[in-house]
Amino acid sequence: MKRTIVSVALAALMSAGFAVYSSSACATLKPGDTAPPFTAEASLGGKAYTYSLADELKKGPVVLYFYPAAFTKGCTIEAHEFADAVDEYKKYGATVIGVSHDNIDTLTKFSVSECRSKFPVAADADSKVIGAYDAGMPMHSSMANRVSYVIAPDGKIIYEYTSLSPEKHVENTLKAVKDWAQAHKQ
Repeated sequence: MKRTIVSVALAALMSAGFAVYSSSACATLKPGDTAPPFTAEASLGGKAYTYSLADELKKGPVVLYFYPAAFTKGCTIEAHEFADAVDEYKKYGATVIGVSHDNIDTLTKFSVSECRSKFPVAADADSKVIGAYDAGMPMHSSMANRVSYVIAPDGKIIYEYTSLSPEKHVENTLKAVKDWAQAHKQ
């Protein structure tokens, strides 16, 4: 009963867009760590397919962001911001992928309405990718915390940012991508 009340209260705070932060949320992977490879069922523009991190890294840096739940207020704001910035990421050779514990049917709808068919979102219903990236929500580890990574083509994490507030994820990851591109000019 207490666990249900805590989960409902946390979901209500997330839906309202409040920033909830816990020091245990900092157990994420850090710059210099190797990004765990993964494949997952994803959707882009309402079409499901198998996403492969290894395949995307062959094209350039990958911005991998985790979010708690599709169609909640903060996650919708964040999806809109990433969708608006996709063309800017592409200028630097980067791609974007969002990951949550939602099922593929939910994400197929989310990929069209909130991601505006600009970038894929992957289903991690069993939380294996969330676990591999230490991106679980404190006290509810199967649900993703709001964590953003930038991964270089060599598979190394070059940037990590954790905040339940959706506000700085795009700004910060875009800066990391630009910095990486500047350092790797040919």
